Amino acid sequence: MTKKIDYDKWSKEELVKEIVKIKSTIYGLVWHRDLPEEKIDILINPDARTPNEMFPNEMAGKPFPILKEVKSKAIESDKSKLVNLLIEGDNYHSLAVLNFTHREAVDLIYIDPPYNTGNSDFIYNDKYVDKEDSFRHSKWLSFMEKRLKLSKNLLKQNGLLFISIDDNEQAPLKMLCDEIFGDNNFIANIVWRKKYGGGKGTRFFVDLHEYVLVYAKDITQIEPFLLERSDKQIEIFKEKDEYYKERGLYYIRPLKSGLALRKTLIYPIRCPDGSEVKTQWICGRDTFEQQLKEGRIVFKKLKNGKYNVYKKFYERDSDGLVHPESIFYDLAYNQNGKEELKEIFNIKEGREIPFENPKPTKLIKHLLTITGKIDATVLDFMAGSGTTGHAVLELNKEDGGKRKFILCTNNGDEKSKHKIASDICYPRVKKVATGYLNKKGQKIDGLGGNLKYFVTDFVEAEPTDKNKRKLVKESTDMICILENAFELIQETPEFKIFKNTDKYVGVIFYEEAIEDYKKAIKKINGHFNTYVFSMGDDPHTKKFADVKSKVTLCAIPEIILKVYREIFK
Repeated sequence: MTKKIDYDKWSKEELVKEIVKIKSTIYGLVWHRDLPEEKIDILINPDARTPNEMFPNEMAGKPFPILKEVKSKAIESDKSKLVNLLIEGDNYHSLAVLNFTHREAVDLIYIDPPYNTGNSDFIYNDKYVDKEDSFRHSKWLSFMEKRLKLSKNLLKQNGLLFISIDDNEQAPLKMLCDEIFGDNNFIANIVWRKKYGGGKGTRFFVDLHEYVLVYAKDITQIEPFLLERSDKQIEIFKEKDEYYKERGLYYIRPLKSGLALRKTLIYPIRCPDGSEVKTQWICGRDTFEQQLKEGRIVFKKLKNGKYNVYKKFYERDSDGLVHPESIFYDLAYNQNGKEELKEIFNIKEGREIPFENPKPTKLIKHLLTITGKIDATVLDFMAGSGTTGHAVLELNKEDGGKRKFILCTNNGDEKSKHKIASDICYPRVKKVATGYLNKKGQKIDGLGGNLKYFVTDFVEAEPTDKNKRKLVKESTDMICILENAFELIQETPEFKIFKNTDKYVGVIFYEEAIEDYKKAIKKINGHFNTYVFSMGDDPHTKKFADVKSKVTLCAIPEIILKVYREIFK
């Protein structure tokens, strides 16, 4: 184990020398983790002791995050449909809460983080990071590392992560994700064309592309990605043979391989005139013989009398499905994302849109479609203008899916022109869910969908009885999210009862109210997941002996504190 360095005993000259040495490296303090973690932010920024970045390192007296619902912002189009969530607050705090409510419950995470261009797009410890900052990459990596580690806990074993990024941080981000998720769980680095073309370039190239990094939590648990063929892919099937009714149209490709030398793929093929062609083929001899019997091989005679050998590919091979390609050439463009916001917010031509560089809905929809999960829980903890929520609602409408989303975004800082969560993300989701008038005055029907709006708040972390009681009092909304139970059935000052589709959820704030709670649940037919205030980890099990078949007990706040102790250790 590496011995911690005691910087408190260092002289000023020694500290200056250490900082100069570290600043001479590319990624600096945070990426080179030989420094004690609790010193890192202080060396980068002496004023860094803010809840934003420091509270995971120094627990005593630091606040624990909680959620509070803003009931006036709830959207309900159909009680039978799933409830989507929008959380306003720092995404680090939101992820901490989600580690309690959604541990290993998320199918897919998509994020579009700040690209760290140095042009006032990335804030670290309340300050913009510019191009001249020696710790520019280190600060960004530190920011991303903390959030990616918390988000990994939320993914199911067959969960997937998609991250949009450009060349400013693509290489460092790839290394960071390889470290956190394992390079064996890397799936692809998708390249997508972000604009039509033209425009002002650098000295050398016009920048037309961005990336989407794709990782699995456990790649062995991921089913193959398969999509229906695109129109362009369908157009190449033009030929017809005697197998048409069974296999559909076909096209041909040379059987000759251009891959690296493999001796097992080199063998002679006898042509119709008895001559032989020997080269390296795309399949082994046994496979070729089988395909020849099935009528999948074509011989074409050239002018010189020799033959080329081809393989037929039919429409109905692989059930008409294909693997997605890693280059999205003409899928959607950033301009499409801007036009969508103009339509939704009825912004006239020449007026500024309320959010810079929103991703196009079609991009996110395509990523969701690739996974094949029509009932996925989708998390975007850098939700910005709400494109991911829009994409989920639109795709559900198109294919009848039952996906639900969780969006996390803050309201920006005092320099922001708009409050991102409350003035952009939420209105966008509400408009696309319930309907709106576009910039031409045309009525656009709503896509449907339910939403609960929450804001992050804090409870002091000192382990006092007073703080424990306060955490219990303030944790009801978190428990409702955990249990997906939002319908209030009964409420008293001492306890609350909520209903889920198949069970009930009870929260008891004072142990003295247990008897009254038991009387209440005896009148209701059903099972009760019951959260009981306790100073320790025993939810007063003996007091529920007479209704033990009717309840499942959990001690609060211990069940929450256990999660926070783990992630903030």
